[in-house]
Amino acid sequence: LNLLVLGSDSRSGANRALGGGDSEGARSDTAMVVHIDAGRASATVVSIPRDTLVTRPSCPLASGGSTAPAYQAMFNTAYEVGGPVCAVKTVEAMTGVRMDHYLELDFTGFAKLVDALGGVTVATDQDIDDDQSHLHLKAGTHRLDGTRALALARTRHGIGDGSDLGRIGLQQQLVTALLKEVSSTGLLTDPARLYRVADAVTGSLTTDTGLDSLPELMRLGQSLKGLPDGKVRTVMMPVVQAPSDHNRVVAKEPAAGELWASLR
Repeated sequence: LNLLVLGSDSRSGANRALGGGDSEGARSDTAMVVHIDAGRASATVVSIPRDTLVTRPSCPLASGGSTAPAYQAMFNTAYEVGGPVCAVKTVEAMTGVRMDHYLELDFTGFAKLVDALGGVTVATDQDIDDDQSHLHLKAGTHRLDGTRALALARTRHGIGDGSDLGRIGLQQQLVTALLKEVSSTGLLTDPARLYRVADAVTGSLTTDTGLDSLPELMRLGQSLKGLPDGKVRTVMMPVVQAPSDHNRVVAKEPAAGELWASLR
């Protein structure tokens, strides 16, 4: 089972306050391919840097017609020009891996998810000082609510060189921490609580038609209850600096191709 999970940076509605900006439109602020093996015995979560230069295929438009193919386009523009359908098509063209479903969660939804779980415990090995995301944490272990967890997922100026690659490392730590939270609280074996968590985020969640109801989301969640602790691997697609633009990256071959081949 392959899912494309998108974090949208839409600034509409309640997201404007959480997003900390006034940019119009929306792009995929975060993109992860989640591969779950057929026996539900292991999973791999692959982060795709949003600044990756890709070939963006022609994508259908809801209003009719289609977008023109684009070469050397930033990955996150696929969502901007053609929505989740174009993001899926771009990922499939780049990876050769078919996506069975997609889930898109906006800022508000992510914060609600963390709050519905009762918070999340994370550990950082360095101080984080980011005025843009309003996050200030000393190195150490912290219990974060939804708003602060979102700030951690989005920070890039308060760590390392301020690049998207450093931010992805934090996001992967956060994914691991959230999975530990789900496992340690027995969420997937508690249908009533799972329903409450799913219900809390559905207003901020966009999915394909196969997952567009609470029962379907719960069915997916409960199908993962046998996934062993420690059997979820988080990795980033191997990349190198783009020759054409030192502020962008491209897939590093053959390592990237080998990673995607392992998920087919």
